[in-house]
Amino acid sequence: MLDIVSVLLAVGLLTLLIAWGKVQPLLAFVAASLLAALLLGVPLARIPGAIEKGIGDLIGSLVVIICLGAVFGKLIADSGAARRIATCLVDALGPRRLPIALTITGFVVGIPLYYNVGFVLLVPLIFSLVYSSGRPAVALAIPLLAGLSIAHGFLPPHPSPVALVAAIHADMGTTLLYGILVAVPTLIIAGPVFAMTLTRIQAKPAAIFQESQQAPIAQLPGAFNSFATALLPVLLLGATTLLTMARPDLNGVLAFFANPLVVMLVSYAVAIVSLGLAQGRSFVTVMQGPAEAMREIAPILLIIAGAGALKQVLVESGVSADLGALLSGLPVSPLVLGWLVATVIRICLGSATVAGVTAGGIVAPLVQSSGVDPNLMVLAIGAGSLMCSHVNDSGFWMFKEYFGLSLQDTFRSWTLMETLVGVFGLLFVLLLSQLLSL
Repeated sequence: MLDIVSVLLAVGLLTLLIAWGKVQPLLAFVAASLLAALLLGVPLARIPGAIEKGIGDLIGSLVVIICLGAVFGKLIADSGAARRIATCLVDALGPRRLPIALTITGFVVGIPLYYNVGFVLLVPLIFSLVYSSGRPAVALAIPLLAGLSIAHGFLPPHPSPVALVAAIHADMGTTLLYGILVAVPTLIIAGPVFAMTLTRIQAKPAAIFQESQQAPIAQLPGAFNSFATALLPVLLLGATTLLTMARPDLNGVLAFFANPLVVMLVSYAVAIVSLGLAQGRSFVTVMQGPAEAMREIAPILLIIAGAGALKQVLVESGVSADLGALLSGLPVSPLVLGWLVATVIRICLGSATVAGVTAGGIVAPLVQSSGVDPNLMVLAIGAGSLMCSHVNDSGFWMFKEYFGLSLQDTFRSWTLMETLVGVFGLLFVLLLSQLLSL
């Protein structure tokens, strides 16, 4: 019992430092790891090594994949492919089906783009549709942003799902396939269905968003090129995973091509040619994007590194196994417990990435002791990490300020949308778990 209290105190310190003190998350994780190590009786000489090992083990296997995902998404955005995807879907489905078009846009564009990039990139599109169609801005925005949020929380190559796959020893391709099965029905409910209840909310966007100077449509990459390149990582991971299941005899060869690092490297190389060189841009110009992408992804890498430190301290002290045994003995599904841990951390800290990777370190031993499918645990934690976004989440304030909403209307729309994503995400994970066990 004393060990559990020590873990709670360490997590409490982490929450206090980040939420109240605004301490940089890596430093907060290191401080919490030191406190946990001291309270749990880890020998002083082993504490620095445990922290360094935890950081190295977790971030070492992920840094290239996450960075490749960042530069790939940056190229998708800079080339205009994301805008082409959005305009193509809106034109194809017509003005009567704008919410459906924006739902698909958010999900498709959200796969290669990180959430904040996708938000800033697509908000001008939302406002242009608002002014041309006369429809309520919030009711159009929520389906698109739900798609971005779900991709961010559930699907590789986004940082939190990638880190969770590594932390609890899941499979990237299988997690992606399961994630799509869970994401689609969740998106329908939290996106276009929920948006129908928001038509009376009046947005007052800042004047700066009313006009957006962008490249003419004719200068954007073609529709097929944009869709095929943006979805290439998903197609490669999904195809190699399905082939591995169908042809176990080819597992040795497919293991190389199914490796997420190889998938992202191939996808980025194709994007350089199809969205860069083939569009008349020089190689030097195309290579200007990665530097900015690396700056954007650096804080997320540091968060993941810090979570690795805390995880390793729990392992070194032996409390990790005790915690797994305790949690597995509770009369609750392990998937619900993983979701609940992520939800509590999300409410306390605000950041979905911090909530996801921290919860992964805490419940990792539960996956081993309970025998639950680790791929489903990634999704359950991802659903919990999106729950109840409120005033300590940067996404909450971005939505409020971009759309000029009151706090009440932001809670009514944004917070409730994220909560629906978290609740129905868990429900569909549990349903998928039952179907897989048949």
